[in-house]
Amino acid sequence: METSGRIRVIVVDDHTVMRAGVVALLAPEPSIAIVGEADNGQEAVALVGDLRPDVALIDLRMPVMDGVAATAAIVAAPVTTRVLILTTYDTDVEIERAVEAGAIGYLLKDTTREQLVSAIHSAARGETVLAPRVAERLVARMRQPAPVALTARELDVLGAVADGLSNSDIGRRLTIAEATVKTHLLRVFAKLDVSDRTHAVVTAMERGLLTRPDRDRPGGAL
Repeated sequence: METSGRIRVIVVDDHTVMRAGVVALLAPEPSIAIVGEADNGQEAVALVGDLRPDVALIDLRMPVMDGVAATAAIVAAPVTTRVLILTTYDTDVEIERAVEAGAIGYLLKDTTREQLVSAIHSAARGETVLAPRVAERLVARMRQPAPVALTARELDVLGAVADGLSNSDIGRRLTIAEATVKTHLLRVFAKLDVSDRTHAVVTAMERGLLTRPDRDRPGGAL
């Protein structure tokens, strides 16, 4: 097959009908040449080594080797093949695993022919391409507050604050100096981006870091 000047693509999907559908969809496109097909990730990696296509269209969930493992292997190989995920799955976990493995794009199987052709061209140029729904999920995930980790001692101190104890009482309960209590609280305030005890407790509860106390929440200065 003469492929000079065309983007060389392999299609990888364990569902024969789906794979045939993608091939049929792209076959009329003069700028794209389908040079190989595979029904699992292991075959995809071997095909990339043999054919060195420009773009590999890969499904995620397949036998023998899944799409994420295949993507990682292809990206690590001494080839310039770009991996474009084409799948029905759009969960945060699936998207993140594929992107972390090195996929340059992530499309869903409801993508139109025009969108698929455009995505293949973008991927061949080294440009990231995401289905709109996938892009929305990634943006929403990035906008979520970064996870906060409090040390065991910081949680002990904050729990005592939630119980209504003063700094001196907290020191006695935890057998630490009052100055040490203040140091732990300052660190908690910085991590939670708050400026007082009340907001520290409320924010920690909202983020699931602290269980709700039985008594009223405390207020006041550090």
